[in-house]
Amino acid sequence: MKTVLITGTTSGIGYEISKIFAMEGHHVILVSRNPEKLRKQKGELQIYNKNINIIVCDLLREDAVDYILKVLEENHWTVNCLVNNAGFNEAGLFWKTDADKERDMIQLHIHLVTALTKRLLPMMLERRDGKILNIGSTASYFPCATDAVYGATKGYILSFSNALYSELNGMGVTVTTLCPGATQTEFAKKAEIENVPLFQSFVMEPQKVARIGYKAMMRGKRVIVAGGVNKLQVLMAKILPAKVLGEISKAVMHQ
Repeated sequence: MKTVLITGTTSGIGYEISKIFAMEGHHVILVSRNPEKLRKQKGELQIYNKNINIIVCDLLREDAVDYILKVLEENHWTVNCLVNNAGFNEAGLFWKTDADKERDMIQLHIHLVTALTKRLLPMMLERRDGKILNIGSTASYFPCATDAVYGATKGYILSFSNALYSELNGMGVTVTTLCPGATQTEFAKKAEIENVPLFQSFVMEPQKVARIGYKAMMRGKRVIVAGGVNKLQVLMAKILPAKVLGEISKAVMHQ
């Protein structure tokens, strides 16, 4: 049995990954800011497994990581697996999007992922036992016109995770990046991209994406792109010039 800490768990991919861990009999620690949703989720997961705990924390707080580590220490919970899932999108032309929301996005996708990984990784290395799953995106590979900041933060996650994977080779700890494409979640609704025709054509269910990510994480894979169409998109991103890719992404979002 592993102890897994998952951020951003009350909907979408995070919810489905937490469900899989619970069904597989692992100790699951859910971290999110909404106490009512967390308590509801805890009850739902305890149908499969009683060993479910919650940490109510606004992950945008400056002391969020310190608080999470404090709760772990107080309860003597030793984390073997970390899923950095918390995040959101603020899509639109860069000069028109909300700067405060973009700052929060950078906080969640970059600062939180980096800080939480940095604090938990030494404990995993000491035991030579750990698995980390970071949620990237197919946007990690593209210059995302009309999604500039989101794409840049996801690019960071992929680069950061790849570097750690190489650093940790042979040390008992692996870092996996899950790169989903269009996924039917609350995230997509808030980002107002669920009605984009290409999104509707290629959308995947979060349950399937979560299962792909879970399997890749447990196998210690470096990167997993979810879905055949998304794999083709990533291959295209590696072949075509950045200028062409940027124009394609802009055209898709303006459909």
